[in-house]
Amino acid sequence: MSPAHPPLVSVEDLTVEFSTRDGTVAAVRDVSFSLARGETLGIVGESGSGKSVTSFALMRILDGNGTIAHGELSYSGIDLRRATDRTMREVRGREISMIFQNPRSALNPIRKVGQQIEDVLSEHAVAVGATAKRRAIELLETVRIHDPEQRYHAYPHELSGGMCQRVVIALALACEPKVLIADEPTTGLDVTTQKAIVDMIRDLTVARGLSTILITHDLGLAASYCQRIIVMKTGEVIEQADVADLFASPRQAYTRALIEATPRRTATIRGLLPPDDPRRNETDPKPPQAPTGTPPLLSVEGLTKVFPAATPASWLPWRRKVDGAEGFKAVDGISFTIAPGESVGLVGESGCGKSTTSMMIMRLLDPTEGSITLDGAEISQVPAARFARHPLRGKLQFVFQDATDSLNPRFTAARCIADPLMRLSDLRGSGAIRTRVEELADQVGLPRNLLQRFPHQLSGGQKARVGIARAIALNPTLLILDEPTAALDVSVQAVVLNLLADLRADLGMSYLFVSHDLNVVNLLCERVLVMRAGQIIEEGPTNQVMRAPQMDYTRQLLESSPEPPPSLRTEKVIV
Repeated sequence: MSPAHPPLVSVEDLTVEFSTRDGTVAAVRDVSFSLARGETLGIVGESGSGKSVTSFALMRILDGNGTIAHGELSYSGIDLRRATDRTMREVRGREISMIFQNPRSALNPIRKVGQQIEDVLSEHAVAVGATAKRRAIELLETVRIHDPEQRYHAYPHELSGGMCQRVVIALALACEPKVLIADEPTTGLDVTTQKAIVDMIRDLTVARGLSTILITHDLGLAASYCQRIIVMKTGEVIEQADVADLFASPRQAYTRALIEATPRRTATIRGLLPPDDPRRNETDPKPPQAPTGTPPLLSVEGLTKVFPAATPASWLPWRRKVDGAEGFKAVDGISFTIAPGESVGLVGESGCGKSTTSMMIMRLLDPTEGSITLDGAEISQVPAARFARHPLRGKLQFVFQDATDSLNPRFTAARCIADPLMRLSDLRGSGAIRTRVEELADQVGLPRNLLQRFPHQLSGGQKARVGIARAIALNPTLLILDEPTAALDVSVQAVVLNLLADLRADLGMSYLFVSHDLNVVNLLCERVLVMRAGQIIEEGPTNQVMRAPQMDYTRQLLESSPEPPPSLRTEKVIV
């Protein structure tokens, strides 16, 4: 880069250390990179690779036990490492803004979203009073929020995940910064919302001439929107190159493993594993097939759920009149079956009714109409509050999307796994339960020495294993999996998907796999149901639906999955 065009952001030999009970840990070591004006730079790597810590150091928002041990950070000639707190308060938000990974935790739950935008404008003396309110509404409109004047008065819990992410983007753009850091801005969002969010970020950065750092574990996403990519591993930059060069000839085995672990690049579950994993060349495990004519394990008929008009979701575009009053019909008369040993995918964008359907089947919600039959027994008439002690409760289990939120932070991993055994099994005595917990840990590949750790002491993949072990503790016949890999790195996702495939083959369970990732459904499910606005609009064998979809909406879902442009692919991409 010529001296006439110096980089807008420069990071040189950055090392960040954290003080822990076990001593000093270097989370980032000797990281160097630059960001040019108008450039979109991708930083990719697994959890714990140092991606977010690097951005937090740049913003000077490290935790109290974190320090910048050495290195240089500069923005437009400002020495960020040695800048005063007052200077950093002026830089943060006004010059460099950040879109945080979890929008709900980034927003104040007891303050209206419009007021939160006003707070940012006021803090930096950009606008106050009526001017600030008008500006906040304009920003909500800029990020394509429907009816921004009404949404100005909404609280975060009244908005969907995608809407909350748009509010966080509005907060980041409020003071018209020059640099935008997007830290996993689409984790957990469905593919159409994900594409809309990242397209919007790209359009806004182009329109405003912003420089952007996109932090992600999805190489397909980075390849679609970035000019250059930095790959991080265990706190170090191991490779950086232009997108075309990185995908055409990755120099590092780790980079190749990240590329190979992306579901859209393989036709097999085993193919997701790293190239050096001996199981990679094995045939995918096959679950036992139920004899022809076997009754379905699960039968859903005319299932409907109507929420009162007062619920936050009632303003959604597909609201309708119900029994003479306006209400939100989240699920609208759907019917389907799941055979013994079968894996069925339930896909659709946020708000389509997937989670509501799974919660009704799990008997966490009472349906408004319809029937749910499990193993020949009608269970929809049992009130949700009473189903916890129903004889079939152990046969129906749930794996939640966010393993962190679904585990009691005050329980050890062993206690989390033991919970259903203590409540619903015939095991008596701590010795018998401990033996069963250890068997389950072995079954899901969780080292026994981790059983006495608390959730915050475990990695994302380890917490996912705890959640799965807890779900299979009672030998269920049907496992409902609600986006179990959405928030995981691609390599961890590969391990979890292989684990689920092995468990299904070994235990003969049936799966209802709720997901927005059609590529994952393609690998794990024999049949797929596509939901939109509370209805199943397409269903059939996965291969048929994925390769020859009949509905435009299904085609839109397929086309929305981020992946490297055709010119960057080194092999045929399986969709």
